[in-house]
Amino acid sequence: MKPKKFLLPESEIPTAWFNMQAVMPNKPLPILNPATREPLKPEDLYPIFCKASADQELNTTDEWIPIPEEVRQQYASYRCTPLVRAYDFEKALGTPAHIYFKNESVSPSGSHKLNSALAQAYYAKEQGITNLTTETGAGQWGGSLSYATKKFGIDCAVYMVKVSYQQKPYRRSIMQTFGAAITPSPSMSTRAGKDIITKNPNDQGSLGCAISEAIELAINTPNCKYSLGSVLNHVCLHQTVIGLEAEKQMALAGEYPDIVIGCFGGGSNFSGIAFPFMRHNIRDGKKTRFIAAEPASCPKLTKGKFEYDFGDEAGMTPLLPMYTLGHTFKPASLHAGGLRYHGAGVVLSQLMKDGLMEAVDIEQLDSFSAGVLFARSEGIIPAPESCHAIAATVQEALKCKQTGEEKVILFNLSGHGFVDMSAYDSYFSGEMQNPKLTDEELSRFIKSADELNK
Repeated sequence: MKPKKFLLPESEIPTAWFNMQAVMPNKPLPILNPATREPLKPEDLYPIFCKASADQELNTTDEWIPIPEEVRQQYASYRCTPLVRAYDFEKALGTPAHIYFKNESVSPSGSHKLNSALAQAYYAKEQGITNLTTETGAGQWGGSLSYATKKFGIDCAVYMVKVSYQQKPYRRSIMQTFGAAITPSPSMSTRAGKDIITKNPNDQGSLGCAISEAIELAINTPNCKYSLGSVLNHVCLHQTVIGLEAEKQMALAGEYPDIVIGCFGGGSNFSGIAFPFMRHNIRDGKKTRFIAAEPASCPKLTKGKFEYDFGDEAGMTPLLPMYTLGHTFKPASLHAGGLRYHGAGVVLSQLMKDGLMEAVDIEQLDSFSAGVLFARSEGIIPAPESCHAIAATVQEALKCKQTGEEKVILFNLSGHGFVDMSAYDSYFSGEMQNPKLTDEELSRFIKSADELNK
């Protein structure tokens, strides 16, 4: 019988994270201070982030960043995560492609997000920080940081996008179980939230709005810092444990990926699975394709514009050079709440601009159709976010079916959907629809970024 799972011993947990900024052909444009338009220095970020995170954010020279032993010890509770050959999924699709997935759903929080949450909580503890604030869309990041802060004895406050707060009550319960304080965003607890509610009392929120509220609380609370779950380099850096493990596991399987796929919101899980393999394209001439799968209703990579923009709705962050839909973008009430962000990470945006990766947009109904087929084949119910990666995998596998090519496809199963069953209920009942986004709406939102670049 052919092996289905490829596992590594605990001793194979990576000892260092991989820093893509050190090897990419073109460095990202600098992050700018919005007041001076001067490039940021690490100390400019210290009022918001932990010092270690800020230093990692702007590190463009060190290829490898050591993982603290305390963080590796926490990783050992769930890493190394399995690499799985999806034989039954291949059979269901009738494809000659070899499909593998990295199963990040086995973490205590049920997603890849814990890889960075543990690192950021550890750095906060080492700095003597007693409180962390953050935002969350679907709740995977909020749940992960809630768990991580509890492990390191830190208090955690989470602003959860209001529509997800309403759609995903069990995600809230997970955060509360780990001891976090949860507030639906926009809220009346911050100036940013009050301003948004004043303009639109029925505003259902966005990740940009929740980020504004979390940063405001961090700035105004003693001994408190802000923690981000995606987009920025230090977060993508922490996630490279995924791909570094997958490299060794693919070697155990005797194969190397022709295509690597991840769903895409801000870019953290995509970076985690892609960056370690991408360095071989850059340095060794490998020809692997890297495909980011984003929602058709939030298409920052496929229909956005590359320019400087704020990372939040209220304009409290530095200016980031990225593919953006505009920081005032109001995404549809998509069930994949973790993918409803208006911009792409700075490093990822530069890689996209340079043609080292590509993107596809996936309709919501197509994503759930693929997710259900995967669940019925492999026995894992994927998170709505992960369904987008699965749908992109289906597209590539069916191309192989047409051509007869035995390509090797690797995708990241970023999380399970066991607490997202209301979304599946909506799909099975026929109530789910594809959110619509017109070109006129896109143009209107992108203007908010255009104004900053004049």
